[in-house]
Amino acid sequence: MPFYRDNVYPYLVDILGNPKAIEEIRQRIVPLAEGNVLEIGVGPGVNFVHYDPGRVNKLYALEPNPGMLRRAEEQRQKTKLDVEFLGQPGEEIPLADASVDTVVSTFSLCTISGVVEAIAGVSRILKPGGKFIFFEHGLSPDASVQRWQKRTEPLFRCVFEGCHVTRDIPDLVRKGGFVIQKIDAGYVSPFPKSGSYCWWGVAVPDPKPATSTLRQSPPVSSPEIDASKNPDPPLGMGSWGRGGLCRYLR
Repeated sequence: MPFYRDNVYPYLVDILGNPKAIEEIRQRIVPLAEGNVLEIGVGPGVNFVHYDPGRVNKLYALEPNPGMLRRAEEQRQKTKLDVEFLGQPGEEIPLADASVDTVVSTFSLCTISGVVEAIAGVSRILKPGGKFIFFEHGLSPDASVQRWQKRTEPLFRCVFEGCHVTRDIPDLVRKGGFVIQKIDAGYVSPFPKSGSYCWWGVAVPDPKPATSTLRQSPPVSSPEIDASKNPDPPLGMGSWGRGGLCRYLR
């Protein structure tokens, strides 16, 4: 429904705002961006204020929703950033190969229908030595929460413009040809847990990527996570802030 998508949904974003726990993490990860930057799914531009104008040469702001773009333009005017808005969806990044130094995605990979193509696009446009900063929510490691996520996902997808709460974002990032250098995870809000399990971290292109095994398939239950076997170095909740829902928190 175009009216809901372009008018009601952006309004909900403004009403729901940017909770303190989410804001604290944004303050720590977004300033890591440098050089020419692409942000996927900028929404109302809530991240703009956290970019360091001294480190960011240009910010490409990808967002297909006209209502979000209007709000993002208002936020842009409050900064000194050189911003170029791109109206394409995440699967159709209109930038040249190896053209950006940093890609940022916050609460966007959950809503992109072609998330596999979107991650492939991120890999394509990153320069050698570039980095992918992400802050996303999705599949909880707790079986009881997973059951609720599967039950409530249709509601999330309806109200929050295609949001999937059962995606394992770090797994998708790794299978998309990235090595996760830093990562942290946890519930950033006590309720609802079905929408508040998040990961935030930094990934870089794998110098020796294996053939991609990504598929657009329904999510399956995953076992409890054993932190001692986690292949990615944890940062600790204290290092990037402590504690949320979907793309509306972007």
